[in-house]
Amino acid sequence: MTLRSKLVAIALVLGGVQIAIRANAQEADHPSEKPLVVASDFGVAPWMVRGTSGPEGFGADLINEIGKDLGRPKVEIVDINFSGLFAALFAKRVEFLVNPLNLTAERSERMLYTEPLFTTGNGFLVRVADEMKGFEDLKGKSVAVNRGTISDTWATANAEKYGFEVQRYDTFPDSVQAILTRRAFTALNEIPTTVYAASQNKAIKVGYKDFSGRNFAYAFRLEDVEYRNKVENVIECMKLDGRLRKLHEKWYGAAPDAGSAIETVFFGYGPPGFKGFEPTAHVPACKK
Repeated sequence: MTLRSKLVAIALVLGGVQIAIRANAQEADHPSEKPLVVASDFGVAPWMVRGTSGPEGFGADLINEIGKDLGRPKVEIVDINFSGLFAALFAKRVEFLVNPLNLTAERSERMLYTEPLFTTGNGFLVRVADEMKGFEDLKGKSVAVNRGTISDTWATANAEKYGFEVQRYDTFPDSVQAILTRRAFTALNEIPTTVYAASQNKAIKVGYKDFSGRNFAYAFRLEDVEYRNKVENVIECMKLDGRLRKLHEKWYGAAPDAGSAIETVFFGYGPPGFKGFEPTAHVPACKK
């Protein structure tokens, strides 16, 4: 055997060893014969709330469907406040996060995201008798937001530009109450949150939706590329077979908006344009 042949043989052996090590690491972190343990904040209706027999909502139904397709025996959803979710993920207390988590460039530096699975943006709730056709309608009015949220960030950055006042509240129901009592013209929050709120209260409606390019996605540890891809395969299949659409209709009371990530299968693995994206063409292997 020539020196070149020996080097090639050694490289193949080492490559096989590395693949085996990665496979063993993946199985240790995502044991196929044990329950799938994930985390979410249970305080986000109708994504995830505590029901009489456990967590329920859009997010609960979604991850339970994914768990079945992955072949895991059951799914355990751990209730963790938003402030503690990332620490739980990095400490390997859970396998990944199933919260309605905004996909951002900063977060993608620390975590590995799936492709977008739910399109969001700024939703503006108003009283049913009021109208809002665009940002210009905010001039001279008050906008109620949850303190410290992305909605608060947007309102703070745009208050001067569009000529409105920002009112900050500690909870979403408080901001809704502000428009019902006419202290504010609109309550600003994530689009799905406002859609659900309007479906539960006939006195309010979603006056305007600003699809700003934000999306929700599941988040994994950076080293979990293979399992992220495996979960994403299931998500893509649920988009293609209509299960995601049906869940949206069930929990949000309406079909998803045209072009929503609910029905869009993205090229590659992960979120296009963000760190962790893999430009690998593939066809999801869906169960019939």
